[in-house]
Amino acid sequence: MEPRRPWLVCCGLVTLDVLQVVDHVPAADEKVVARDLQVTFGGPAANAAATAVALGVPTRLVTAIGSGPVADLVRAGLAAAGVEVVDLVEGEAAAPAVSTVLVTRSTGERAVASVNGTGVGDLGDRAWGVLPGVLDDARALLLDGHHLAGAVALATAARERGIPVALDGGSWKDGLAGLLAVVDHAVLSADFRLPPVWAGGPTAPPGSLDDLAAVAALGPRTVARSAGGGPLRWIDTASDSGEGEGVRVVQPPALPPGAVVDTLGAGDVLHGAFAARLALGDEVAAALEAGVEVATRSVRHRGARGWIGARGAERSEADGPR
Repeated sequence: MEPRRPWLVCCGLVTLDVLQVVDHVPAADEKVVARDLQVTFGGPAANAAATAVALGVPTRLVTAIGSGPVADLVRAGLAAAGVEVVDLVEGEAAAPAVSTVLVTRSTGERAVASVNGTGVGDLGDRAWGVLPGVLDDARALLLDGHHLAGAVALATAARERGIPVALDGGSWKDGLAGLLAVVDHAVLSADFRLPPVWAGGPTAPPGSLDDLAAVAALGPRTVARSAGGGPLRWIDTASDSGEGEGVRVVQPPALPPGAVVDTLGAGDVLHGAFAARLALGDEVAAALEAGVEVATRSVRHRGARGWIGARGAERSEADGPR
């Protein structure tokens, strides 16, 4: 029997993450002894894809991996996580970016250094080359803003098919305005800031109506902003309902003192769970609530995917093909 195609397609960055747990982030010229070490795949789109699979939604990741020892490690990790991969530079002498992550043991806070996806060039033509097949039977598309030309190609094709397009807005990137024009739902990080040319004036407080509306003016119907362990705020420009002058709020579940082990990848988990629920047909409000709940659970475990191994692969309660 031919394998069933994925419900969710993710497009964006995959990295090799070298995570070390430390008592504190070292100062200049200081050496510290790490308490723990983990080497695994990472990246916003990759972590989101693995999250969706853990929630019972088969997922395809469109990315750039290449060949070589680092690429082999990443590819093996994605396969073990159950993520189907479309590698736009397959067989080429390219390698995924390597991220160095320092997690402070007492707080779960992290410091990250990475070259991101800057070394593989423009992947727009290659993305068009795998269309339309890569979107066959897709019910949602999630982008993380990396490999921008490829993301625009996929989003444009998804829009033409009526497939909802979601964006993980971790930070502003050159050319992102063009991608936002073909995005339906933008879920921003607390650190995301519009450049002054797009903000249209003084920067509004993050999560305010003006702040979210400025992003919505670039194209998305729904704009949300997470706030770490604080409430997620969002607007839906297609609806007149809402709270607090049009801003709706999703409160995360309360955690007991000392419960936070590691915040690494919590935003990726939020986006992956959100997109998974969109793919299953949930309304935006329910999908955002599910994303916040799973992300809050994830910070109680080490790494972006520790919650999966600790709690078992979560399955969505929503009906859907298995």
